Amino acid sequence: MSSKADSVRFAPRGATSLTLQALEAQTALLPYALVAFLVSLPIFVWAGSFAPNAAWMTASFALFAIACAATYAAVGWLRTPSAQDLVKRGRVHVATGLVWAACVAQIAVFADNAGPMREALLLMATAASVVCIFFTAPWLPSLLIVGSAAAAGPLIALFATPHSQSAANLAWGGVALAFALALILNRILRRQFALATEREELIADRAGKVEEAGRLARSKSDLVATLSHEIRNGLTGVAHVLAAAAGRNGRAAPSRDQLSAALDAVSDLIAVLNTTLDSETAEAGRLAIDIRPIDAAGLVRDLILLNRPHAATKGLELDVFVAPELNGRVGAVMADPTRLRQILANLLGNAIKFTVRGRVEARLELTESGRLAIEIADTGPGLSPKELERAFEAFHRVERTSAGVPGAGLGLSLSRQLARLMQGELQASSAPGVGSCFRLELPFDVEAAPQIDLVVHDADEDPTEGRKLRILMAEDDSLNAAMMRAVLEQLGHQVVHAQDGRRAVDLANVCDFDLALIDGRMPGLDGPEATAAIRALEGPAGHLPIIAVIGGDADEAQACTEAGADAVLRKPVSVTAVARAVADATAAPRRRVAGRRVA
Repeated sequence: MSSKADSVRFAPRGATSLTLQALEAQTALLPYALVAFLVSLPIFVWAGSFAPNAAWMTASFALFAIACAATYAAVGWLRTPSAQDLVKRGRVHVATGLVWAACVAQIAVFADNAGPMREALLLMATAASVVCIFFTAPWLPSLLIVGSAAAAGPLIALFATPHSQSAANLAWGGVALAFALALILNRILRRQFALATEREELIADRAGKVEEAGRLARSKSDLVATLSHEIRNGLTGVAHVLAAAAGRNGRAAPSRDQLSAALDAVSDLIAVLNTTLDSETAEAGRLAIDIRPIDAAGLVRDLILLNRPHAATKGLELDVFVAPELNGRVGAVMADPTRLRQILANLLGNAIKFTVRGRVEARLELTESGRLAIEIADTGPGLSPKELERAFEAFHRVERTSAGVPGAGLGLSLSRQLARLMQGELQASSAPGVGSCFRLELPFDVEAAPQIDLVVHDADEDPTEGRKLRILMAEDDSLNAAMMRAVLEQLGHQVVHAQDGRRAVDLANVCDFDLALIDGRMPGLDGPEATAAIRALEGPAGHLPIIAVIGGDADEAQACTEAGADAVLRKPVSVTAVARAVADATAAPRRRVAGRRVA
């Protein structure tokens, strides 16, 4: 015979249904119910031997054997995968119980014609119905149906004869007491089942948290390993160039090529850090998305222009194809302009980076479902299905194609996350030796008009040229202040430096400035507090365009924009990023939080 543990073994993993647990408990009791009836069989045979109707008694034994066989078959079926269907399982339990209820009813009919043994056999049949009531107690429907059916036969037979009233009352009291105790047991079991369900949920939640902690630990380990490798290599090269520039160890001054290589290394380091910060922020679910109508064709053409010199140095053709229905400027793609540009710049950059010869092409078209599809196709080395799947995993790079190419292995993973945040999808197809095609699909609104405010600046152009500004800069770190001043003065602006937020507010109140750059974290009066204090000033000072300079934290960016910053500039900064942020903050009236932009 099976045990309760045996029946649980065949239950669906992680099952928490109260009904399932009740059926499992009743399944565990079935073998014991069969044993109880088998033990009582000799007593019934002994009592029935005094009855005059031997043929009828033989039929009772045959029905008893059929019930035993049915119970054994039910126990066997409950071990099969089919028993996971709760509806079928419940029907089997009720049917098995009704077979025993029929046996009890047959015994009651036999006992009613057993002469002097009538009352004794009817009381035995009543006892058998009590056994049925007890073993169906775990599941309430089975208790009510089977228990009632089993008790009906003996009670009807006893109450049908006037001289059996005392025995009938005794039997009725026993059945009523059995039902009361069975209902109490059912209530207790249901409470235990609820506790077991809660325990399973807690265990599952704990397991999920342990898995999440392990995933985060692996992510942090990959992050440290990747950044340590990329930063160590890049900074080592920069250090050698700077050592040569300083004349240490008798080295000659660095050549133009060495300086260019050092600048490229620094640019790669900044790109790796920015991508890593974005990836971690997106993974934590704190990456803000500002959806607006965009002219995707214009954005792609601008990116093609920016990347054409790089492609030309490698001898690659770089083209763009826009479907005719998109050239008429009918409708617009709904996306975050900054994040869409980030995705497309990454896809185009990868295509040019990994393609040795041939061409790279960008294609824009509308899908049958009404979404905009942007494809970036190349004739690069191509990837196998396994390599392509690995390429989308964070911190994983395909060794066959990535050898000697800098990067953190986060570009495609981050791009897919950003696409999904904008209700889109990034997919890819590739073949080794043929090339790859990355397809970005985004929502497209045929009635929307694109906002003509997205300008992509070349690295060497100044978007604020002709507008030399007087800028208030609040920065407590002297090195950061020196670097920011150098960038702003390179752009032709005049800079007044404040060491802290309080000094910045005082200067903004008494001096005329065109723009303020406020560091997000400063001692005393921090960035959001200083921004809010400037906004509270009377007169033109309260409407001074403000750029918040942050370290990359999404909460910090939100705090600054809610305080009244017009744009957010993330460290480490570049000339182009600073120029774009200055242009955004000064080109239009101060925007509200819903229209913020992160440079």
